[in-house]
Amino acid sequence: MELELRHLRTVRAIADAGSLTRAATALGLAQPALSAQLKRIERALGGALFVRGRHGVRATALGELVLERSRIVLPAVTELQREAARFARAPGTARHLRLGGTHGPLLGALVDRLADVAPDARMTTCTSWSERDLAGQLAEGRLDFALAGTCGSASPPGAEGLVWQEVAVDPVFVMVPAGHPLADRAEVDLTELAGEEWACVPGDGCFGDCFTASCARAGFTPRRMYETDTASLVHLVQVGRAVGLCRATFPTTPGIVTRPLTGTPLAWRHLLGWHAVTQGRGTAATVLAQARMAHAGVAASSDSYTEWMAAHRVP
Repeated sequence: MELELRHLRTVRAIADAGSLTRAATALGLAQPALSAQLKRIERALGGALFVRGRHGVRATALGELVLERSRIVLPAVTELQREAARFARAPGTARHLRLGGTHGPLLGALVDRLADVAPDARMTTCTSWSERDLAGQLAEGRLDFALAGTCGSASPPGAEGLVWQEVAVDPVFVMVPAGHPLADRAEVDLTELAGEEWACVPGDGCFGDCFTASCARAGFTPRRMYETDTASLVHLVQVGRAVGLCRATFPTTPGIVTRPLTGTPLAWRHLLGWHAVTQGRGTAATVLAQARMAHAGVAASSDSYTEWMAAHRVP
């Protein structure tokens, strides 16, 4: 593993918090995930950075060296981001918008809308199933804006200087093959799927835990969960190997129907993120407005979602 700026920020956060538990809370991570990340950083640097004690953690000699260097490197990178932002806004400079996002149709819809409002801008995209990876790329200046998401009301991925704004909240639907016994239902109760195997696209938030908890409340434990890319998920559902979990905006796909779950036990909150230093308020407001309109367009193209919104009186 190569050392990255986000790793230095993680080390700084642990030192500032004085304990892994407090640092994990500040970063919006589970403590086991932060501990695993610290071990990877320590392996990359060749030794332990902290010693754990009853009252928290303290830096080792190597840890002090890394912290000292980070106090120089991180402010320098922040200043570089400011300089780059000023350069990008200078008259005569062609704007290059670097957009990131997780799986789903929203990123493409946003690019389409931005192409209309900024016809001279060059746009590139980067996709990742990891919300934390997207947050890291924003923090390091490798992305201008990122579409990520959280399960329900969970906190957005944390990184210093990032701003997250809500685009929309979708119910989580279930995908079943067109010939499935429940395919003609207006909605499906989770208990009716107790005997199924499942498929979803992986993430590093709490969605998996929330799904398991919802199944437990329904009185069963999921038989198996396939975590895979979107194309493989679609295939597993089409051939009847599994039922899938998807956002309500999932596009119409041959051989598959999407149905809401009774009581909406799971929800997905779409977020747009950017770095407060590198993005001006006007640009951020424009991209956020376009993201919200892009979501409305994607939602309107889904028959099952529009029916759900009408039934629940969502404007």
